[in-house]
Amino acid sequence: MEFGTLFLAPNTLGDTPPLEVIPLSIKKQLEGIHYFVFEKEKAGRLFIKNLCPNIEQGSLSVQTLNKFTQPEELEEMLQPCTQGNHVALITDAGCPGVADPGADLVALAHQKKIKVVPMVGPSSILLALMASGLNGQSFAFHGYLPIEKGARKQAIKKFEKLSSLGQQTQLFIETPYRNNDLLKQLTQNLLPDTQLSVACDLTLPSEWIRTCSVSEWKSIDYDLHKRPAIFSFLRTP
Repeated sequence: MEFGTLFLAPNTLGDTPPLEVIPLSIKKQLEGIHYFVFEKEKAGRLFIKNLCPNIEQGSLSVQTLNKFTQPEELEEMLQPCTQGNHVALITDAGCPGVADPGADLVALAHQKKIKVVPMVGPSSILLALMASGLNGQSFAFHGYLPIEKGARKQAIKKFEKLSSLGQQTQLFIETPYRNNDLLKQLTQNLLPDTQLSVACDLTLPSEWIRTCSVSEWKSIDYDLHKRPAIFSFLRTP
């Protein structure tokens, strides 16, 4: 029997009508799939309801994959593929497998020789990099910085040095309610002429993107509280 495919379907980055940012081709593909893996079932079902309103929710077979998922549960999620059915993996926001536990499911699919198909959609990391004006030829995404103030300061200094040595853009995310604290610490610990960029609420009506020197940031009035954001900086020699 020929295996089914694991489709990696993007979600919106916020409360946006799906077809404003999700290609129509994905809607058509998902309309023929009945097996889904969501990060949260409620959010995943709402996305499918909004994107594909003609799908009968009761016909869907749904499993959830998050940081609490055990390795043995991943096998069950891919079982439909081994029986010739397609499975769609959808995270809460953006592209699955990037800063997302879905990467473990994708890795297992490759081990089992199951075809993996990434689908086009919004990625906050790439959108932020595109709009930053910083080096898009060489960049590194580090996820979250340490929470403890001293360790965070050390990490910021370390990544600034790496940025300078390799002319490499450094990108980070933070839990939205700690965004203001992170930006404050970046402006306190980066050198004054390092270029710092913030992109928040990407693809939303409230989208806000700004790139300037650290010294300029100190005079900017901002409020990033509970607004999904990507932070990036580049230190030139």
